[in-house]
Amino acid sequence: MQTVDPFVFTLKKWVMFVMRRSMYGMITFTKEKELSMSQMGALFQIMHGRNSVSSIGEHLGVTSAAASQLLERLVQQGFIQRVEDPHDRRVRQIILTEDGRQLIRDGLAARQGWLDNLSSALSEGEKEQMTVVLDTLIDKANQIEQNLEVVC
Repeated sequence: MQTVDPFVFTLKKWVMFVMRRSMYGMITFTKEKELSMSQMGALFQIMHGRNSVSSIGEHLGVTSAAASQLLERLVQQGFIQRVEDPHDRRVRQIILTEDGRQLIRDGLAARQGWLDNLSSALSEGEKEQMTVVLDTLIDKANQIEQNLEVVC
């Protein structure tokens, strides 16, 4: 019988809590803005440098035709623009408008807003302890990720 590592058990509970709160904030935000999660996903893909219909469709797991329709609605809403590629006039790039960039900033704030409430519930001493622990976790996770990149 395999024993459960109490640290891993607690860490999994924390990750599930963070994911649930984060997704709740994002879902609530998209509903308030009358957007779909696919539209928000497309905006995040564009923010991360994917600027072709096929690339966005691939990352969202939809056909290029479906991605094109989704993107057209975002154009109509003023969140993105289709612009001519300066290196190839036959190609159209997709870029965020200022309204699109602001929407993403607002979405991230909605997704992470609960962290301010959590912070205010902690004492300064608890925050200092948590910061040290979280920095250690981040450093170790980055080391593991770097080691995986070397292997792959």
